[in-house]
Amino acid sequence: MGAFGVSKEQKNRTTVDIYGQQYTIVGTESTSQIRFVCSKVDDKMREINSMNPSLDTSRLAVLTAVNAVNDYIKLKEKFESLEQEIKRLKD
Repeated sequence: MGAFGVSKEQKNRTTVDIYGQQYTIVGTESTSQIRFVCSKVDDKMREINSMNPSLDTSRLAVLTAVNAVNDYIKLKEKFESLEQEIKRLKD
């Protein structure tokens, strides 16, 4: 995925709602992609909140970020493993 708010490409400005707060997201991704990503963040925050209802919003946001990065790392490792397997099979 491209970066939100850090590229010199054409930028889209999209207002989204995450966990009851409105944010204006600026990024090079399509508006639909920005909305999709933000809806996943909102879903994850609500999921974590349902298991830990006493968390304040800041801690909830940090746990959501930790979960998202953990998922990303696992997927990246799996991707790299599959790339190596493909390379091995080609050789």
